[in-house]
Amino acid sequence: MPLHSITRAAALCLVVLANAATATELVYLPVNPSFGGYPANGPGLLASATATTKHKEDKGLGGSSFFDQSPLAQFNQTLERTVLSQLASAATSKLQGPDGKLVPGTFSTANFTITVVDLGGGMLRITTTDRSTGATTTFEVAQ
Repeated sequence: MPLHSITRAAALCLVVLANAATATELVYLPVNPSFGGYPANGPGLLASATATTKHKEDKGLGGSSFFDQSPLAQFNQTLERTVLSQLASAATSKLQGPDGKLVPGTFSTANFTITVVDLGGGMLRITTTDRSTGATTTFEVAQ
């Protein structure tokens, strides 16, 4: 085989391989339509998410959300929360001194006993005891 044909074959291989080795810049195309992806992907993504979710809808304490209740039930629930908030404010106001800081001591209501203990260093321990069950909740706060 002559040298001329080997050179020609090598040059031809280099040209073919050089065309195959050209590169372009990478372009990111989002899949999710919320981030600019193709809008027709939405139903497929939703179906996939729905099929794989393990989340169970929580019905809450009353079995339905606030907005699923009748207007009367919503009003009663709001009224109950307002009364409880006012009771908590009244209990807190008796635990506060004239400067607005909590005063160590014990405060009792019909259902609860609240004890505030000064731990020193500006820290207070507040213990709430349910008088009917004896259950307690304790937390510490900076004064």
